[in-house]
Parts: sequence; structure tokens; C-alpha cells
Amino acid sequence: MVSVTIGFHVSPISTITSQRKHLHRFQVHQQSRNLDVLSSESDSLNIASLVVDTNQNGSTIKEQNKVLRSSRVVEEKKSNEEQVGLVPLWDDGYGNRTVEDYFSVAKDLCKSDGGPPRWFCPNECVVPLNDSPTLMFLPGMDGTGLGLSLHHQALAKFFEVRCFHIPVHDRTPFEGLVKLVEEAVKIEHALSPKKPIYLVGDSLGGCLALAVAARNPTVDLVLILVNPATSFGRSQLQPLLPILEALPDELHVTVPFLLSFVMGDPVKMASVNIGNKLPPTKIIEQLSYNLTSLLPCLPELANIIPKDTLHWKVKLLKSAAAYTNSRLHAVKAEVLVLASGKDNMLPSVNEAQRLAGTLKNCKVRIFKDNGHTLLLEDSIGLLTIIKGTCMYRRSRRRDLVMDFLPPSTTEFRYAMDQVVGLFRSVTGSVMFSTLEDGTIVKGLSGVPDEGPVLFVGYHMLVGLELISLIDEFISQKGIALRGIAHPELFTGKIESSSSEFSLVDWVKVFGGVPVSASNLFKLLSTKSHVLLYPGGAREALHFKGEEYKLIWPDHPEFVRMAARFGATIVPFGVVGEDDIAEIVLDYNDLMKIPLVNDYIRSINQDSVKFRDERSGEVANTNLSFPVLLPKIPGRFYYLFGKPIRMKGMENLVKDKENANNLYLKIKSEVEHNIDYLIKKREEDPYRNLIDRKLYQALYPSETDQTPAFKP
Repeated sequence: MVSVTIGFHVSPISTITSQRKHLHRFQVHQQSRNLDVLSSESDSLNIASLVVDTNQNGSTIKEQNKVLRSSRVVEEKKSNEEQVGLVPLWDDGYGNRTVEDYFSVAKDLCKSDGGPPRWFCPNECVVPLNDSPTLMFLPGMDGTGLGLSLHHQALAKFFEVRCFHIPVHDRTPFEGLVKLVEEAVKIEHALSPKKPIYLVGDSLGGCLALAVAARNPTVDLVLILVNPATSFGRSQLQPLLPILEALPDELHVTVPFLLSFVMGDPVKMASVNIGNKLPPTKIIEQLSYNLTSLLPCLPELANIIPKDTLHWKVKLLKSAAAYTNSRLHAVKAEVLVLASGKDNMLPSVNEAQRLAGTLKNCKVRIFKDNGHTLLLEDSIGLLTIIKGTCMYRRSRRRDLVMDFLPPSTTEFRYAMDQVVGLFRSVTGSVMFSTLEDGTIVKGLSGVPDEGPVLFVGYHMLVGLELISLIDEFISQKGIALRGIAHPELFTGKIESSSSEFSLVDWVKVFGGVPVSASNLFKLLSTKSHVLLYPGGAREALHFKGEEYKLIWPDHPEFVRMAARFGATIVPFGVVGEDDIAEIVLDYNDLMKIPLVNDYIRSINQDSVKFRDERSGEVANTNLSFPVLLPKIPGRFYYLFGKPIRMKGMENLVKDKENANNLYLKIKSEVEHNIDYLIKKREEDPYRNLIDRKLYQALYPSETDQTPAFKP
């Protein structure tokens, strides 16, 4: 092997020879080439390895733990930002790596790739934030362990990443692979018994993850299965397998091209680093270039999966599916299944639905436009999926406040451009805020930068105002608003029947938490910027004629909570719902329609009730979306009132009368802000969508948004 300079300190254990004196000794060693040089030449991935050696001579768990800890020694100097956490719009690096990089490193790994299966840690992943859980990646048919290449930089911040590598010529049976992974899991669990261990299994790796979970029901495991091969018995490739086995050696070079189109979508692979905002001609040009660069890499599949290895992997998949399916009943772990709608190798969507019905704690997300190699194709990042499904946690108990990871640049851009881009364009939101002297100015300069801050306002029809709030606060202030949301959003009952990654998942990515006193307590104690709607669902799902009517509870609990932490309360109003839609049928109308009323009763029968009769009208909330008639869009207007400083007002915690007076004052301020906006919007020459689009066409170089009325 050629020596290399690894990007972190190597422990003394790396100098020990191959004498096998300890059970499960982890040994740091260099890979087959100077990967630091490779990185500069071909933008490949740096890798350091942790190899598992086994022997009959045992050692105590304590000794094993010391060895493993010594192998984890990394750079001790971290920036203050890394110690405390990350700010919104951090760089997750998604798009910096491409499938070309995957093939480049895979080619290097497959040269002289002898020895047993082993673990390695990519150099990008050696310095996670404090208290990060361990994530172990289990590969698919390729066995390289590089399947997370596109996601390393994002995962590296919040996980200790370990990747399992199965050498090309290794013939360890499935049961042997299960034992190797199981032993590594046991050591990780012994090191950090209070932390979860994430097993990300791709295809064959999905079977490995389930098998290990079935054998270790007491270990806190979180399984993320990507097109798991438990459905291999129903694979679309079954009729082709005898032909592949009988194929002459000289024709095997054609197999990689067949496999490349069966296992993945080349167009989706080539689209990874193409920006969404590029003009169509540039996108086509970049895509053409990427495809041209990718096609010469496909023959490398013949080296990654040569003929004898392909035959072995097929047998391995058969045994893996049989072994795992017979043990699904024993799986107690938390499971997330990611299925591709265009998987030409496995019936992944049907299998995801089967697993969801079989496993006790299983979620499903379907990506209808992706192929079998989901993690190597252009899609939502794996970390985003973990966040959006509330799967990230650092301890046995999930805490949506303390475990929150702020949105990255990629997440923000994807959500704002691809998910809600059209809505943002047609609403043309404009925001105003109030300075300490009472002056109203355009923008958010009157909003406090330092928390804790509690924004209290009016919930427009079905919460239409939320999108622009999140957008503007992150763009202008670099602040991630933590929205207090209805608990039903977190129960999974309102997920779409298609199980696709939806707007509800994005609410969680951007910091939404279920409404509760404990969550508000934790948010204020961590000096967060909190978004609170006292009117809640009743206000957002209001009836005809209730536009801009505040429907608030009768008691001022949030005022007393804010006083306890000396928070700043900012009352705000927003208008524009009547300019974008009209309610045709509200709850009262729908309950008069047979069958429809039965459906509404059924969905509300087991809904979460978190308010009692003390809350007044707000407590009488039945979840039912009104039928709306769209209009030619007008414009959304926001006004944030003068901040109310609660510092030094701790007496309000026990003084209910004065707390109630302040509560009524805040409510009055919100109503005043709404009235102000309704009046002033009549002075806006660009209130109508058509007028705004004409202005943007005439002044395309304007960097600021379309003008509005003068405050």
C-alpha cells in the first residue's frame, strides 16, 4: 500500500501488526492509494478505515471500548459554531459530489481489494458535532460502501458515519455479514448506551439492517431502508437471471450497461449538481455534459461487480431475503422505508407498503421519479428526509426542540423554489415592522435579533401566511422561526395516501413543533424566535364572514410564560387571504352533506384535543378544510408591531389580572395592525398580480422586490 496523509490523527493502534490478539479490534489503516492526492486530481472522497479483526481469544467489553475510543481520536479544535450548533443556511455540500466521484473512488477501492469485509469512515465525516449519534451505512449489490457519497458532507455534521465495505471477491455468507454488523453495533451500543444507532441499509443492506434489528431487540436502533431487497423473490430481474448466468465471459462487458439502466436513472444521476434556477437552455446544456461524462464511467461496474461476483451477489440476495423475511416479526426498531417509484430491479413501492403493514413502528416515503439507486440520484438529501420524518434524535427520547437542526442552504432553496415557488411568486409578500420610536418601516429592521422573541399574530386561512414568514426571516434576518403547530401534523394521520415527501414534512424540516406548554418553555429557555397563533386551527379554518376576525382563547398563558423568561413579544397582523381565495363551503356547510359529514366525524373522532372548555370558542375545533374558490391573486401584507419587552416583568407570572390586561393589549395591537394593512393596501399600485408581473418585466434588473405603499 502507498502511505497517505489522513485528515485526522491516527491512534497508536494503527501501528499494531496483523497479530490478532483481541476480539473485534478496530484498526485504522490507509486505503490502497493516496486518496488525498486523488481528491485534488479527480475530486474523489478521502477515506480512513476501521477494519474489524476477529479471533477466538476473547477480551472484555471494557478493553474493546478503550481500543475503539482510541481509534476515534480526531481533531480537538472546533469552532464555537460547531460546539453550540449551526445557524440557518449552513452549507451541506449537496451537489458538490457527483456519481462520477462515486465511480472514481469505487475504481480505486476495487484494485487489489482483498481481505475481509471492513468499516471505513470518510474523512469528511470525522468531526461531527458533540453528542452526535452513530450512523452505519450498509451497502447494496456494489458492496463498496460509497452509496452515501453525495450525502457525506451533510450527514457529517450530525452523525458519526461508518460505512461497511464488502470487497469484490469476498464470499462471506449472509449470516456471516449479519454477525459482523451485529458485533459492530454491540460495541457502539456499549460505548454509548443512551444514544440511538442508525442503520442505513441500501437494497441488500436493508436486509442486513432488518436482520440485525431482529436479533437485537433491546438495542436502540433506527433503521432507514432504501429499496430493501426483502422483495427480491418478486424482482423484475428473475426471468433474466438464468440468462446472465449462462452469458459467455466475453459478453459480460455488456452487463454493466444493462445493470446501469436497471439499477438507476442516468438522467437523475446526471442532474445532481444542476441548479434549479438556471435557464432551460443552460439546464439542458449542463445535463448533456454530465451525461457525456457519466457514460464512460459505466464500464467500471464490470470491475465493481464482475461475473463471478454477480452470480454470488444474486445468491446472496436470495438468502438475505429469505433470512430476513422469516424474522420480521422480531423487529422492534423504529423504521423508515424509502421506496423509488421507478425501481426497475425490485417492486419497492409495494414492498414498502407491505413492510409498513408488517412492522410495528414503520413510516414510508415514496419518491415516484427515482430509480433503484435512490441515494445516488438527484432528489431530496437523506438528512432532509430524516429531519422531515422526525427521525433525528441524540438520545432514547426524541426532543423536537433540542434535537432541531436548522435548515441548510440546499433545503431552503429546494423548498422555496421547487415546493412553494409558484405560491411565493403569485402572493408577492411585503413586510413592514415598527421601530422602538413607533415608526413603521419596510422590511424587518424593527424585529429584535436577539431571542427569546415570541411572535403573536393572526392565522390566515389554512395558514397561507407561513410560507412567506419562513422565507423572509431566513433570507433577511438569518432566523429560523420555530412554529408552534397543531399536534395532528406530527401523528402521521394526515399524511397523503401517496406517502410522498410532502409539505407537512417540510414544516418539520423548518422547525415546527407540536403545541404544548413544555415545548414553549424549552423554546423560550433556548432563546428561540417562536411563532405562536393563539387562535390555532379554529382561526385558520374559520367560517364564512370571519375573515380577519381574531378567535383567541380566554386565558393569557403565553403572556405569563414570556414574562418568566423575559422574552420580547411582537404582535403582528397579516392580510391578503381575501385577495387570493373565497370560501365556498365551510365546516357548517360540509356537515349538511351526507357522507361528507360522516367522513369529517371519522377524521375528528381520534384527533388530539389539547384545549379544554376554559379556552372558549377556540376549544371547539373540528378539523375540516373549507372548499375554496381561487381568485386572481392580490398580495400579502405583514406588519410587525412595536416590540413589547417583558424583561423585568416577572411579577406577571403570578399577577393574573395584569397579565390579562397585557394579553388584551396584544390582541388589540394585532387587530390594529390588520386594520392598518387593510386600509393602506388600497394605496399599493402593485397589489394586483398582473401589475406586479408587468413591473418585473419592465425592470428585470431590480434586485429589490416590487414596490408597495409607503408606510
